[in-house]
Amino acid sequence: MNAEQVITRLIDEPWLVFVLSVIGLSLAAWIGKLISRRQPTLEAKVLEDFRVIEAATLTLLGLIIGFSFSMALNRYDQRKNYEETEANAIGTEFVRADLLPAADAAKVRTLLRNYLEQRVRFYEAMGEQELQQINARTAELQSALWSAVQIPAMQQPNPMNALAVAGMNDVLNSQGYTQAAWWNRIPIAGWVFMAAIAVAANVLLGFSAGYAKASSGLLLILPLVVSISLLLIADIDSPRGGHIRVIPRNLVSLAQSLHAP
Repeated sequence: MNAEQVITRLIDEPWLVFVLSVIGLSLAAWIGKLISRRQPTLEAKVLEDFRVIEAATLTLLGLIIGFSFSMALNRYDQRKNYEETEANAIGTEFVRADLLPAADAAKVRTLLRNYLEQRVRFYEAMGEQELQQINARTAELQSALWSAVQIPAMQQPNPMNALAVAGMNDVLNSQGYTQAAWWNRIPIAGWVFMAAIAVAANVLLGFSAGYAKASSGLLLILPLVVSISLLLIADIDSPRGGHIRVIPRNLVSLAQSLHAP
């Protein structure tokens, strides 16, 4: 397992991100305070420059956290939109199955119900082994669905069969778009850069607090606030590991309507 995979696994555990962030950033603040003890006095010009650097670093940290939160939120919204798109595509194709011969239409509807069940399970799956089984079953059903509309369309090429084939193409494409959206995460380099800025900001804050003889309890405020922010970003960015997840309401509602008498 390489470093990128380790970081990805870590991000998929938001509370672990929180705990490690609190420990690491608090340690960085204490290191800054220890460094300040070796500099009991600073010239006015040096102190002024230090304040500017500290303010700039804290501002940059706020911008990076805000930008990362925006990235995670946009990706979450994208996953929600594609869930709705999938439900619409499957529901439309279920109706378009009437355009096929009766026997083929019944087969397509049965396959679509089974396929819809797998899509709901995809959103609710937690374990990697379960997800692999779902993906394998989904691939099998996709092949069966395409064959179910391809054969009658080739035997009787007409506009109605072509419409059913186009609808099935939308069903298969929507699954690919969904999978791409779930793979679209905040880049690892972004997390590394954000962590580096956070550590630097806490070291500077610890140095400033130590030089100003501030209470040690104040050193915990920034690490705690930043850690909560990282927890929220990791929770939203993780499709399966976080508490803020995409609930397949549209797919579940469609499944209930298709199984209704």
